[in-house]
Amino acid sequence: MSETDLETYAFRMQLHPGKAEAYRARHDAIPADLVALLREAGVRDYSIFLDPESHALFAILKRPKTHGMADLPSHPAMQRWWAGMADIMDTHPSNEPVSVPLVAMFHMD
Repeated sequence: MSETDLETYAFRMQLHPGKAEAYRARHDAIPADLVALLREAGVRDYSIFLDPESHALFAILKRPKTHGMADLPSHPAMQRWWAGMADIMDTHPSNEPVSVPLVAMFHMD
């Protein structure tokens, strides 16, 4: 798949104060089945950044325009991951992280 076949998707989430190390540790041990699920959905080049002052998490990933991310919330591996992260970040009652899509304002190649 070429870069022209991919779109960039960015979003913001909110980490609870004092939970940065727990967040990093859990991602350092991300389950292989979850990584495989994300890749199957088309997720590529996925990074998450923390603003330590506001505890905001900024995520950016690449995905095909015809990705399968809409199916992720119903998958048991995703539900397990969200349940395991719910104590350290803002979530909906389903444990899905509260995420706000970010609007692209500038890009330099």
